[in-house]
Amino acid sequence: MVENHHNFAWKEMHDGKEVIVHRKGATPADKNVLGIIPGSMTAPGFIVKGLGEEASVNSASHGAGRKMSRTSAIKSITHSQLNEVLVKYGVKLLGGGLDEAPFAYKDIHEVMKAQKHLVETVGLFYPKIVKMDGAQPKQWKKKKTDEIVGE
Repeated sequence: MVENHHNFAWKEMHDGKEVIVHRKGATPADKNVLGIIPGSMTAPGFIVKGLGEEASVNSASHGAGRKMSRTSAIKSITHSQLNEVLVKYGVKLLGGGLDEAPFAYKDIHEVMKAQKHLVETVGLFYPKIVKMDGAQPKQWKKKKTDEIVGE
């Protein structure tokens, strides 16, 4: 069994001290620890075994990583483009929006090449059914507020 949390903190020993390691955008890759590094809705995911690289705090990426912000993806990718690529790769989408479209992510093969000193690939899997949040992304821009006129 392989379990891979997205945004958690662990108590670990580093340099002889107990520390809390918060991995945001990273997955544990301690020596011989199994993990999952997914691509996108259409790209393969990798089953990996950690190599225990202390310089990376025994961590590796937890996925392909974005090449487009959510806002950029929503503005530049159409539903038609998303549907076309899903059909091409034979993927059924149960939930997910344009902000999670495959075009918004880096090439997982390049990401994996860049971290070959952190993990060893032991298997691949290809998505066929994808379930993501599907809710409208939150708008992070500040809303204008009424200014208070001086006293």
